[in-house]
Amino acid sequence: MLTVAIAGFLFMSAVAAEEDTAYRLDSGDRIKVTVYGHDDLSGEFDLDSEGKVSLPLIQDVAASGLSIAELEQAIAGKLSPDFLKHPKVSIEVLNYRPFYILGEINNPGGYPFVNGMTLVKAVALAGGYTYRARTSRVTISRKAEDAQLQIRATADTPVLPGDVIEVPERFF
Repeated sequence: MLTVAIAGFLFMSAVAAEEDTAYRLDSGDRIKVTVYGHDDLSGEFDLDSEGKVSLPLIQDVAASGLSIAELEQAIAGKLSPDFLKHPKVSIEVLNYRPFYILGEINNPGGYPFVNGMTLVKAVALAGGYTYRARTSRVTISRKAEDAQLQIRATADTPVLPGDVIEVPERFF
């Protein structure tokens, strides 16, 4: 994996970015938690501004930065042994947080994330490039565990929820 750190940002190649596509939960996501055999503990929940989810009995569980499997384990760990023996927890993401596209694009702004989103699909969703767009220098800013990643994007680079796509202006 080719990564370079400059001024607090990590720059990585599009190939390296594709290797790290495991979805991480964050503020703005809506999830469905199912505790098998316990409908009273199951339901749909939003991650708050701090990235926590508030559940019956166990209250706040830190979810920001966790994968779905990691959050399932965290919830099961809090339910056991005080409340349930061997709890089975399943989580499904109902609504992903949006991604944003800025710069030389016809309709910049925030758009709802859809599974399988790539740069070319995101640009098409935003109305395409303007005539001034420098398509060879598109970058994606992505929040990582302890850093902000800057990814040089190609047409097939995956776009994840919360990403910020920046399309610079070309100079004639």
